[in-house]
Amino acid sequence: MTQMTALGADWWNDSGVPAELGEAVALGAVGGTSNPVIVSQAVKAQPALCNSIIDRLVAENPSDTEDDIAWKLIHTLALDAASRLKPVFDATRGVKGYLSVQVNPKFCPNKELMVEQATRLAALAPNIAIKAPATEVGLAALEEMTARGIRINATVSFTVAQAVAVAGALERGLKRARTAGRDADAIRPYITLMIGRVDDQLKRVVEKEKITTTPGAIDWAGIAVFKNAHQIFQQRGLPGTLLAAAYRHEGHWSQIIGREVLQTVPYSWWTKFNVSATEPKLTLHQPVDPAIVAELRAKFPDFLRAHDERGMNPADFLTYGATQHTLKQFLGGYDDLIASVRARMLP
Repeated sequence: MTQMTALGADWWNDSGVPAELGEAVALGAVGGTSNPVIVSQAVKAQPALCNSIIDRLVAENPSDTEDDIAWKLIHTLALDAASRLKPVFDATRGVKGYLSVQVNPKFCPNKELMVEQATRLAALAPNIAIKAPATEVGLAALEEMTARGIRINATVSFTVAQAVAVAGALERGLKRARTAGRDADAIRPYITLMIGRVDDQLKRVVEKEKITTTPGAIDWAGIAVFKNAHQIFQQRGLPGTLLAAAYRHEGHWSQIIGREVLQTVPYSWWTKFNVSATEPKLTLHQPVDPAIVAELRAKFPDFLRAHDERGMNPADFLTYGATQHTLKQFLGGYDDLIASVRARMLP
């Protein structure tokens, strides 16, 4: 990973465990990310740490609900992570060193609830970015957050159409921020593309419809989507730094290394990449084999929806298979987190 950093290609640690973020920063990581699934996993992976925090919060806040305690836990872990990234933030004068914290997935149908919580989360530390879904409602929330000067990271995002729509929301939000006298140039938002979940969606279609494909072809789907989005953003100068997420194999890392984008890599994956025999190279501008892209286009309407700029309208984003699957997983992760808190409150 240090070789990747030496190329000028930045990466983040995708993990809720503080010590894992510390390892990543030592190897050159310049950011971190979190979501309900990640926090729930952190509670299970580090019970001694997280349960002691939960027990303290319960003792200090005896009238709190389990949701209240869960969010106080999220805040505590976020503050720890943000402090570990603060030296990067300070050294780069606020350009890097951010922790992404996600709004409650239960709020995804409600713009006002997302914006209200985003405002509170952003106030925790100066180097926090707010994750909200790239759905039709989420776009309105992301615009409003940006107008208020909050750095955002669009998530639950898989497609070129979503990335371009988020950029449009950012343009409107940044214009409003400037009109309000805010330093819009300092906001520097992020747009996540969960490339592995594009592949997952096509594999679910293969299983359901018994489609035959060239071995390994689907593993290039998310990579092709990311590269196409990057090309469009570069050509048009659209706002927002593209951020790759949801890793499933080494190609998701090695094939999109570039100076203009970011990668947020789970601890379990970047530790594998760090000992890989593959030498990091700037591969972002290298096109995917046209024959593979042609096969994916011919066999999968869901690939067309993900790859083509006009593959979907904002009204379609919520019903896309990967969106539905991911939101359900995030909601399930939040439920698991609540269950872990409940187990400490009612042992």
